[in-house]
Amino acid sequence: MATTDIQHLTSGVPKVIDPKTHAVLDYLVAGTFFTAGLLMRRRNPRAAGLAFANAVAVTGATLFCDYPGGVWPLFSFKTHALLDVMQAAMAGAGPALLGFASDPEARFFHGQAASEVGVVAMTDFAAA
Repeated sequence: MATTDIQHLTSGVPKVIDPKTHAVLDYLVAGTFFTAGLLMRRRNPRAAGLAFANAVAVTGATLFCDYPGGVWPLFSFKTHALLDVMQAAMAGAGPALLGFASDPEARFFHGQAASEVGVVAMTDFAAA
């Protein structure tokens, strides 16, 4: 899926999130996943591992993006959109793939995936 496909699929959604706001949300999401990993590590190690994997993915996509908040700009904000979609898929499908879809922890990942889809839909990736 190319960035233009994402823009086309979300064309009816108001683009109210600018790059700077998106970066702030990214850091908050990374921190949320990291905290969730710490909280889940004893109760559900697979869920904790998925939370840490998501934290690393979001942190990497943020640090290496050419947008406000990025530290070492290696790729564009439009490429970041594709990484966001992949991360949302990892969060949403991860519980089933790792065998804990029926556990209470799965709800956290499904909620985070849905939230990420909403943020992607509302972000103006052409603004960068």
